[in-house]
Amino acid sequence: MLTAPSASNPLTALPTNDYDLPAGASPLEHLGVIALQGPDAASFIHNQLTNDFLLLDAQHARLAAFCSAKGRMQASFIGLHGQSEQLLLICSRDLLASTLKRLSMFVLRAKVKLHDASAEYALWGLTGSACVALQDSAAWTLGQVDGAQVIQLYPAQQTQRQLWIGAANSAPTQSLLHSAADWALGEVLSGIATISAPVFEAFVPQMLNYESVGGVNFKKGCYPGQEVVARSQFRGTLKRRAFILRTLDAWPQGASPVLAAGQELFSAWDAEQSCGTAVQSACAPDGRWLCIASLQTQAAESGVLHAGEPHGPALQLLPLPYPLLEDI
Repeated sequence: MLTAPSASNPLTALPTNDYDLPAGASPLEHLGVIALQGPDAASFIHNQLTNDFLLLDAQHARLAAFCSAKGRMQASFIGLHGQSEQLLLICSRDLLASTLKRLSMFVLRAKVKLHDASAEYALWGLTGSACVALQDSAAWTLGQVDGAQVIQLYPAQQTQRQLWIGAANSAPTQSLLHSAADWALGEVLSGIATISAPVFEAFVPQMLNYESVGGVNFKKGCYPGQEVVARSQFRGTLKRRAFILRTLDAWPQGASPVLAAGQELFSAWDAEQSCGTAVQSACAPDGRWLCIASLQTQAAESGVLHAGEPHGPALQLLPLPYPLLEDI
């Protein structure tokens, strides 16, 4: 694990995440579903993604990345078993069509068919007391509740979060509706980023901490980019990690986003070139913007960060809600 906090290290002398996320359910219209159907569904996708799908059971889901030959993430998924001989992959809707086309190119003789199943499912995010009881509270636990599948996600601060997957036009029962902005804030505070179009092929999985949150299996066989991903881990060459950042100042309601996916970030350590990239962002009720960002670790340790340009809005680091695995 990473070293313990110390007063001399700006990374560890951090403010607390002081947001009270509302309980409720939010429709996740920014996500879509790819369905894989056939006897080779598990073996086919196992050979394409960073995680193990051959050993995936009906009580768990998987976080995984789909990479280029250079190890750069082209999409990220939450994968789970659907009906008989079916696997579902949930990803950012703006990458679904292109990702489906790329995956289909690898089918060859495998007995599997892929299609866009977004219209067949309803996706909801549950937060706080709206979450349902599952047998296990560990992240990526999967349960069946009233005909729907529910996945336990990483929490936002101490707030429980779940992904609810049901039939088209269905919805969780007895849940207060909350806004897409509330869910987006919880996503950022969870510290687990979803790849979207603005950051296509921008990162290897470890740059988003995927190896620390169950998104990479280093014991499985080959997949596109596997050599690069493994080399990054085992040769100790990781120089970028995902962090949670927040603007020091609040911004007027309705103003243009201060942080957005794909935006470059700068550090006083080296003002001439960007030190990182915002991956996904959200505006908090107090008017401050937050983001998950992939940063050079040396720049993060400098403690002085800015959005968009060297003298742009000042940013501060917030604590990650999970420990990072050390380079091996």
